[in-house]
Amino acid sequence: MNRINPQFKLANRPVGTVKASDWQRTEEEVRALQDGEVLVQNLFISLDPAMRGWMNDNKASYIPPVGLGEVMRALAVGKVLESRNPKFAVGDHVSGLLGVQGFAISDGAGLMKIDPKLAPLPTYLSTLGMPGLTAYFGLLEVGKPKAGETLVVSGAAGAVGSVVGQIGKIQGMRVIGIAGGADKCRYLMDELGFDAAIDYKTQNVAKALADHAAKGVDVYFDNVGGDILDAVLTRLARGARIVICGAISQYNATAPIKGPANYLSLLVNRATMTGMVVSDYYGRAMEAAMAMGGWMASGKLKTREDIVDGLDAFPQAFDMLFSGANNGKLVLRLNDKT
Repeated sequence: MNRINPQFKLANRPVGTVKASDWQRTEEEVRALQDGEVLVQNLFISLDPAMRGWMNDNKASYIPPVGLGEVMRALAVGKVLESRNPKFAVGDHVSGLLGVQGFAISDGAGLMKIDPKLAPLPTYLSTLGMPGLTAYFGLLEVGKPKAGETLVVSGAAGAVGSVVGQIGKIQGMRVIGIAGGADKCRYLMDELGFDAAIDYKTQNVAKALADHAAKGVDVYFDNVGGDILDAVLTRLARGARIVICGAISQYNATAPIKGPANYLSLLVNRATMTGMVVSDYYGRAMEAAMAMGGWMASGKLKTREDIVDGLDAFPQAFDMLFSGANNGKLVLRLNDKT
Protein backbone atom coordinates (compact mmCIF):
# COMPACT_ATOMS: atom_id res chain seq x y z
CA MET A 1 0.00 0.00 0.00
CA ASN A 2 1.37 3.40 -1.00
CA ARG A 3 0.98 5.88 1.86
CA ILE A 4 1.52 9.61 1.47
CA ASN A 5 3.02 11.23 4.55
CA PRO A 6 2.13 14.89 5.24
CA GLN A 7 4.89 16.62 7.21
CA PHE A 8 5.92 19.96 8.66
CA LYS A 9 9.63 20.64 8.33
CA LEU A 10 11.78 23.43 9.74
CA ALA A 11 12.46 25.82 6.88
CA ASN A 12 14.27 28.65 8.73
CA ARG A 13 15.79 29.43 12.10
CA PRO A 14 13.20 31.74 13.66
CA VAL A 15 14.16 35.18 14.90
CA GLY A 16 11.76 36.15 17.67
CA THR A 17 8.22 34.88 17.18
CA VAL A 18 7.90 31.91 14.84
CA LYS A 19 6.42 32.87 11.46
CA ALA A 20 4.46 30.76 8.99
CA SER A 21 7.43 30.99 6.61
CA ASP A 22 9.61 29.18 9.15
CA TRP A 23 7.68 25.99 8.35
CA GLN A 24 7.55 23.98 5.15
CA ARG A 25 4.52 21.76 4.54
CA THR A 26 5.57 18.75 2.44
CA GLU A 27 4.30 15.34 1.40
CA GLU A 28 6.30 12.25 0.58
CA GLU A 29 5.65 8.58 0.06
CA VAL A 30 6.33 6.32 3.02
CA ARG A 31 9.27 4.05 2.20
CA ALA A 32 9.45 0.30 2.83
CA LEU A 33 10.57 -0.80 6.28
CA GLN A 34 13.99 -2.27 6.99
CA ASP A 35 14.71 -4.94 9.59
CA GLY A 36 14.20 -3.61 13.11
CA GLU A 37 11.85 -0.79 12.06
CA VAL A 38 8.18 -0.08 12.72
CA LEU A 39 5.71 2.16 10.89
CA VAL A 40 3.54 4.26 13.21
CA GLN A 41 0.46 6.23 12.28
CA ASN A 42 0.51 9.34 14.46
CA LEU A 43 -2.80 9.95 16.19
CA PHE A 44 -1.98 12.77 18.61
CA ILE A 45 0.99 15.15 18.52
CA SER A 46 2.19 17.05 21.58
CA LEU A 47 2.88 20.78 21.29
CA ASP A 48 5.34 21.95 23.93
CA PRO A 49 7.20 25.21 24.64
CA ALA A 50 10.49 23.30 24.52
CA MET A 51 9.98 22.89 20.77
CA ARG A 52 10.81 26.58 20.33
CA GLY A 53 14.27 25.99 21.81
CA TRP A 54 14.84 22.99 19.57
CA MET A 55 14.50 25.31 16.55
CA ASN A 56 17.54 27.39 17.53
CA ASP A 57 21.06 26.49 16.42
CA ASN A 58 22.28 26.45 20.01
CA LYS A 59 25.23 24.16 20.57
CA ALA A 60 24.90 24.62 24.35
CA SER A 61 21.40 23.12 24.48
CA TYR A 62 20.63 19.87 26.30
CA ILE A 63 19.47 18.37 22.98
CA PRO A 64 20.74 18.90 19.41
CA PRO A 65 18.70 21.38 17.36
CA VAL A 66 16.32 20.29 14.64
CA GLY A 67 18.15 20.55 11.34
CA LEU A 68 16.90 22.80 8.55
CA GLY A 69 14.80 20.72 6.20
CA GLU A 70 14.12 18.09 8.87
CA VAL A 71 10.69 17.09 10.16
CA MET A 72 9.92 19.14 13.25
CA ARG A 73 10.70 17.16 16.38
CA ALA A 74 7.69 16.44 18.58
CA LEU A 75 6.39 13.82 20.94
CA ALA A 76 3.41 11.88 19.65
CA VAL A 77 1.29 8.82 20.30
CA GLY A 78 0.19 6.53 17.53
CA LYS A 79 -0.60 3.03 16.35
CA VAL A 80 1.79 0.50 14.81
CA LEU A 81 0.67 -0.27 11.24
CA GLU A 82 3.62 -2.41 10.16
CA SER A 83 6.46 -3.99 12.12
CA ARG A 84 9.78 -5.62 11.40
CA ASN A 85 10.81 -5.25 15.03
CA PRO A 86 10.05 -8.16 17.36
CA LYS A 87 9.41 -5.81 20.28
CA PHE A 88 6.37 -4.25 18.61
CA ALA A 89 3.32 -5.82 17.01
CA VAL A 90 0.83 -4.42 14.53
CA GLY A 91 -1.93 -2.77 16.53
CA ASP A 92 0.29 -1.72 19.45
CA HIS A 93 -0.15 1.85 20.65
CA VAL A 94 3.14 3.66 21.28
CA SER A 95 4.57 7.02 22.28
CA GLY A 96 7.87 8.63 21.35
CA LEU A 97 9.60 11.39 19.41
CA LEU A 98 7.67 10.73 16.20
CA GLY A 99 7.60 14.25 14.74
CA VAL A 100 5.02 16.58 13.23
CA GLN A 101 3.84 14.25 10.49
CA GLY A 102 1.17 11.74 9.64
CA PHE A 103 3.38 8.64 9.73
CA ALA A 104 6.72 7.90 11.36
CA ILE A 105 9.29 5.15 10.86
CA SER A 106 11.15 4.24 14.03
CA ASP A 107 13.92 1.78 14.88
CA GLY A 108 12.23 1.32 18.24
CA ALA A 109 14.71 3.41 20.24
CA GLY A 110 12.80 5.59 22.69
CA LEU A 111 9.50 4.07 21.62
CA MET A 112 7.25 3.03 24.51
CA LYS A 113 4.14 0.89 24.47
CA ILE A 114 1.04 2.47 26.04
CA ASP A 115 -2.37 1.09 26.89
CA PRO A 116 -5.42 3.08 25.69
CA LYS A 117 -7.61 1.01 28.03
CA LEU A 118 -5.90 2.53 31.07
CA ALA A 119 -6.13 6.17 29.99
CA PRO A 120 -7.15 8.18 26.91
CA LEU A 121 -4.33 8.51 24.40
CA PRO A 122 -3.85 12.30 24.85
CA THR A 123 -3.23 11.73 28.55
CA TYR A 124 -0.01 9.93 27.59
CA LEU A 125 1.19 13.27 26.21
CA SER A 126 0.17 15.21 29.31
CA THR A 127 -0.10 13.91 32.86
CA LEU A 128 1.18 10.43 31.99
CA GLY A 129 3.74 11.81 29.55
CA MET A 130 6.63 14.26 29.53
CA PRO A 131 4.79 17.12 31.31
CA GLY A 132 3.71 14.82 34.12
CA LEU A 133 7.19 13.34 34.50
CA THR A 134 8.63 16.84 34.56
CA ALA A 135 6.23 17.91 37.29
CA TYR A 136 6.71 14.76 39.36
CA PHE A 137 10.49 14.64 39.41
CA GLY A 138 11.00 18.39 39.28
CA LEU A 139 8.98 18.98 42.41
CA LEU A 140 9.72 15.82 44.40
CA GLU A 141 13.41 15.33 43.52
CA VAL A 142 14.59 18.91 43.00
CA GLY A 143 12.07 20.94 45.00
CA LYS A 144 12.16 18.52 47.96
CA PRO A 145 8.74 19.61 49.31
CA LYS A 146 7.67 19.31 52.92
CA ALA A 147 4.16 19.36 54.34
CA GLY A 148 3.17 22.82 55.52
CA GLU A 149 5.57 24.65 53.21
CA THR A 150 4.51 27.23 50.64
CA LEU A 151 4.85 26.30 46.95
CA VAL A 152 4.58 28.87 44.16
CA VAL A 153 4.17 27.71 40.56
CA SER A 154 4.36 29.92 37.48
CA GLY A 155 2.64 28.89 34.27
CA ALA A 156 0.36 27.19 36.77
CA ALA A 157 -2.52 26.46 34.39
CA GLY A 158 -0.23 24.80 31.85
CA ALA A 159 0.52 21.13 31.34
CA VAL A 160 3.44 21.05 33.78
CA GLY A 161 2.40 23.72 36.25
CA SER A 162 -1.08 22.34 36.87
CA VAL A 163 0.37 18.94 37.80
CA VAL A 164 3.08 20.50 39.98
CA GLY A 165 0.47 22.37 42.00
CA GLN A 166 -1.71 19.31 42.47
CA ILE A 167 1.24 17.17 43.57
CA GLY A 168 2.12 19.95 45.99
CA LYS A 169 -1.35 19.71 47.51
CA ILE A 170 -1.02 15.93 47.74
CA GLN A 171 2.23 16.53 49.66
CA GLY A 172 0.43 18.79 52.13
CA MET A 173 1.78 22.12 50.86
CA ARG A 174 0.12 25.51 50.59
CA VAL A 175 0.01 26.14 46.82
CA ILE A 176 -0.06 29.48 45.03
CA GLY A 177 -0.39 29.51 41.25
CA ILE A 178 0.59 32.31 38.88
CA ALA A 179 -1.32 32.32 35.58
CA GLY A 180 -2.60 34.70 32.93
CA GLY A 181 -6.29 35.58 32.98
CA ALA A 182 -9.26 35.29 35.30
CA ASP A 183 -10.52 32.04 33.74
CA LYS A 184 -7.23 30.27 34.34
CA CYS A 185 -7.02 31.53 37.90
CA ARG A 186 -10.57 30.33 38.59
CA TYR A 187 -9.63 26.94 37.17
CA LEU A 188 -6.68 26.69 39.56
CA MET A 189 -8.82 27.55 42.56
CA ASP A 190 -12.16 25.95 41.79
CA GLU A 191 -11.11 22.77 39.98
CA LEU A 192 -7.55 22.03 41.06
CA GLY A 193 -7.80 23.14 44.67
CA PHE A 194 -4.97 25.69 44.75
CA ASP A 195 -4.96 27.87 47.86
CA ALA A 196 -4.44 31.09 45.93
CA ALA A 197 -4.03 32.27 42.34
CA ILE A 198 -2.31 35.39 41.01
CA ASP A 199 -3.25 36.84 37.63
CA TYR A 200 -0.02 38.31 36.31
CA LYS A 201 -1.93 40.17 33.60
CA THR A 202 -3.90 42.31 36.07
CA GLN A 203 -2.05 42.03 39.39
CA ASN A 204 1.30 43.15 40.72
CA VAL A 205 2.95 39.77 41.28
CA ALA A 206 5.37 40.91 43.99
CA LYS A 207 2.60 42.60 45.98
CA ALA A 208 0.26 39.64 45.58
CA LEU A 209 2.99 37.28 46.78
CA ALA A 210 3.50 39.47 49.86
CA ASP A 211 -0.20 39.03 50.62
CA HIS A 212 -0.45 35.29 49.88
CA ALA A 213 3.00 34.17 51.07
CA ALA A 214 3.57 36.39 54.08
CA LYS A 215 6.11 33.97 55.57
CA GLY A 216 7.97 33.55 52.31
CA VAL A 217 8.16 31.06 49.45
CA ASP A 218 9.74 27.71 50.32
CA VAL A 219 9.63 26.14 46.86
CA TYR A 220 9.27 27.98 43.55
CA PHE A 221 8.68 25.95 40.40
CA ASP A 222 9.57 28.26 37.51
CA ASN A 223 8.17 27.73 34.03
CA VAL A 224 8.40 31.30 32.74
CA GLY A 225 11.56 33.14 33.89
CA GLY A 226 11.88 36.88 33.36
CA ASP A 227 10.06 39.38 35.55
CA ILE A 228 8.03 36.77 37.42
CA LEU A 229 11.17 34.92 38.50
CA ASP A 230 12.58 38.23 39.72
CA ALA A 231 9.40 38.97 41.68
CA VAL A 232 9.46 35.58 43.43
CA LEU A 233 13.13 36.03 44.33
CA THR A 234 12.13 38.96 46.53
CA ARG A 235 9.84 36.71 48.60
CA LEU A 236 12.04 33.70 49.38
CA ALA A 237 11.99 31.99 52.75
CA ARG A 238 15.20 30.81 54.44
CA GLY A 239 16.44 27.67 52.69
CA ALA A 240 14.11 28.04 49.69
CA ARG A 241 14.50 25.80 46.65
CA ILE A 242 13.89 27.13 43.12
CA VAL A 243 13.32 24.63 40.34
CA ILE A 244 14.22 26.04 36.91
CA CYS A 245 12.09 24.07 34.47
CA GLY A 246 11.49 26.55 31.66
CA ALA A 247 11.49 30.21 30.67
CA ILE A 248 8.67 30.63 28.18
CA SER A 249 8.73 34.43 28.57
CA GLN A 250 12.21 34.41 27.01
CA TYR A 251 11.86 31.88 24.18
CA ASN A 252 10.86 34.38 21.50
CA ALA A 253 13.13 37.17 22.73
CA THR A 254 15.41 38.85 20.17
CA ALA A 255 17.50 40.54 22.88
CA PRO A 256 19.85 38.58 25.16
CA ILE A 257 18.13 36.35 27.71
CA LYS A 258 17.10 38.33 30.77
CA GLY A 259 18.71 36.88 33.86
CA PRO A 260 17.49 37.32 37.44
CA ALA A 261 18.37 40.76 38.77
CA ASN A 262 17.44 39.76 42.32
CA TYR A 263 19.72 36.72 42.48
CA LEU A 264 21.44 37.93 45.66
CA SER A 265 18.30 36.83 47.47
CA LEU A 266 19.70 33.31 47.04
CA LEU A 267 22.68 34.32 49.18
CA VAL A 268 20.71 36.20 51.80
CA ASN A 269 18.19 33.38 52.23
CA ARG A 270 20.65 30.47 51.83
CA ALA A 271 18.48 29.34 48.92
CA THR A 272 19.25 27.18 45.91
CA MET A 273 18.31 27.44 42.24
CA THR A 274 18.59 24.20 40.25
CA GLY A 275 17.93 23.39 36.62
CA MET A 276 15.79 20.37 35.80
CA VAL A 277 15.71 18.39 32.50
CA VAL A 278 13.18 15.58 32.42
CA SER A 279 15.28 13.26 30.27
CA ASP A 280 17.55 12.71 33.29
CA TYR A 281 14.69 10.77 34.88
CA TYR A 282 13.41 8.69 31.97
CA GLY A 283 14.83 5.57 33.59
CA ARG A 284 12.36 6.06 36.43
CA ALA A 285 9.33 6.85 34.27
CA MET A 286 7.36 3.84 35.47
CA GLU A 287 7.71 4.98 39.08
CA ALA A 288 6.11 8.31 38.25
CA ALA A 289 3.44 6.82 35.99
CA MET A 290 2.32 4.39 38.69
CA ALA A 291 2.15 7.09 41.36
CA MET A 292 0.27 9.57 39.17
CA GLY A 293 -2.00 6.90 37.76
CA GLY A 294 -2.97 6.03 41.32
CA TRP A 295 -3.64 9.66 42.16
CA MET A 296 -5.76 10.04 39.03
CA ALA A 297 -7.77 6.92 39.86
CA SER A 298 -8.47 8.25 43.36
CA GLY A 299 -9.49 11.70 42.08
CA LYS A 300 -6.54 13.51 43.66
CA LEU A 301 -4.96 14.43 40.32
CA LYS A 302 -6.87 15.92 37.40
CA THR A 303 -5.74 16.30 33.80
CA ARG A 304 -6.94 18.59 31.03
CA GLU A 305 -6.01 18.56 27.35
CA ASP A 306 -6.75 21.31 24.81
CA ILE A 307 -7.15 19.43 21.52
CA VAL A 308 -6.84 21.05 18.09
CA ASP A 309 -7.88 19.06 15.04
CA GLY A 310 -5.85 18.47 11.91
CA LEU A 311 -2.15 18.38 11.03
CA ASP A 312 -2.55 21.51 8.90
CA ALA A 313 -3.57 23.44 12.00
CA PHE A 314 -0.05 22.94 13.40
CA PRO A 315 1.41 26.44 12.72
CA GLN A 316 -1.56 28.23 14.29
CA ALA A 317 -1.77 25.78 17.17
CA PHE A 318 1.96 26.18 17.88
CA ASP A 319 1.43 29.94 18.24
CA MET A 320 -1.14 29.27 20.98
CA LEU A 321 1.67 28.11 23.28
CA PHE A 322 3.11 31.62 23.41
CA SER A 323 -0.10 33.66 23.36
CA GLY A 324 -1.52 31.70 26.29
CA ALA A 325 -4.62 30.81 24.27
CA ASN A 326 -4.58 27.14 25.24
CA ASN A 327 -6.25 25.74 28.35
CA GLY A 328 -4.35 22.70 29.55
CA LYS A 329 -1.98 20.49 27.60
CA LEU A 330 -1.99 21.47 23.93
CA VAL A 331 -2.41 18.47 21.63
CA LEU A 332 -2.89 18.15 17.89
CA ARG A 333 -5.32 15.41 16.87
CA LEU A 334 -4.64 13.78 13.51
CA ASN A 335 -7.00 10.82 13.60
CA ASP A 336 -8.96 9.49 16.56
CA LYS A 337 -10.09 6.29 14.87
CA THR A 338 -8.06 3.69 16.75
